[in-house]
Amino acid sequence: MRPRLTIALTRGRMVEEVLPLLRQAGVAPEESMNASRKLIFDTVATGVRIIVMRSEDVLVYVERGSADLGITGKDTLLERGGSGYYERLDLGICACRLMTAAPKDAPPVQGRLRVATKFVNITRRYFALQSRQVDVIKLFGAVELAPIIGLADQIVDIVETGTTLAANGLVPLETIAEISGRVVVNKAAMKMKYAVISDLVSRLEQAVGKSHSARGS
Repeated sequence: MRPRLTIALTRGRMVEEVLPLLRQAGVAPEESMNASRKLIFDTVATGVRIIVMRSEDVLVYVERGSADLGITGKDTLLERGGSGYYERLDLGICACRLMTAAPKDAPPVQGRLRVATKFVNITRRYFALQSRQVDVIKLFGAVELAPIIGLADQIVDIVETGTTLAANGLVPLETIAEISGRVVVNKAAMKMKYAVISDLVSRLEQAVGKSHSARGS
């Protein structure tokens, strides 16, 4: 009997962009996931189901084996870390950059830098490599507000087009990492279900290649 596979997906834009790739790989959901409140979806592939959740939870489910595969952003992998999974494939979806940003024409900050972000671990590592002393301020909402009202000197955040930064008088400074959707696989599942997981990852890789070719034509 073909082993059951559970695929964990991040809600929102990630689901929208990964579904066409999953369909090409033969793993289309049996019903529309748009506007559905369901969290578990069967697919047309025998024994394969999709579960949806917050990006921060995908790695928890994958590492603990409740999901065999997960698809989440590279930012989540960099921020959370972990050792219970393999990063197998860059899907090239939801592409953006993790960057520092500051108010336009702001003078250089002397001394300790105040940085607002939800990516606390990434931020600390980044500035440590620069031998720069920082106070990292963890926020859960719109970090662009922090420099405007004087809470922070800079921010570290995801930048796609820069429109939100510009609208709030901020400019991007340095790129910390290129971000896109990645496929991660539970280490134990990779051993126990090697053939079926490798086959799915291979089909997804082919779908990514076709997608890139279509955009380039």
